[in-house]
Amino acid sequence: MNKVTLSGTVRTEVGTKQAVQLRRDQRVPCVLYGGDKTIHFSVDEKALNKLVFTPEVNGIELDLDGTTTLAMISEKQFHPTTDRVLHVDFLELNDNKPARAKLAVRLQGQPVGVRKGGKLNQSMRKMRVKGLPNSIPTHLDVDIAELDINQTIRVSDLKFEGLTLLEREGDVVAAVKMVKKAEVKTEGADDKKGKKK
Repeated sequence: MNKVTLSGTVRTEVGTKQAVQLRRDQRVPCVLYGGDKTIHFSVDEKALNKLVFTPEVNGIELDLDGTTTLAMISEKQFHPTTDRVLHVDFLELNDNKPARAKLAVRLQGQPVGVRKGGKLNQSMRKMRVKGLPNSIPTHLDVDIAELDINQTIRVSDLKFEGLTLLEREGDVVAAVKMVKKAEVKTEGADDKKGKKK
């Protein structure tokens, strides 16, 4: 897991009025869960956007008024029309305690079946996993080079060191299917074409 640093300021006041004022000041209200106590804080909106809008999962070293805590983003709330980040929940990570994350699935290689004329379908673009923080990667690489026509890769086919996959074992991750040829209907020559009544 990559680690990035994010600075925040602990909030002494909470509530809607305080949250609105923070957003006016280009700051985002946040909450840190999972530790000895719940901590309310705010961070700079631009700095947070760099983390929120990346598809990668990162460990975040939160510097809250001089105290550093390793955490990860667990929930995000966006404005319904502007996509502006309104609120973020963070989960404190413990090196000795398994954490859950949703990781992007990246397919590696060109399948044999595609070279034969098949079409690749990726059914699962993200996957829920559980593992110790140091075992959680930024994404999951899945090798599909040997995938032939009418073959699939299911969750049960995948193994990642230090991780437990939390999806159903029978769910399809990727498959190569034969492309259906469009049926072309041909009309017989009937001498009616082009004739005027």
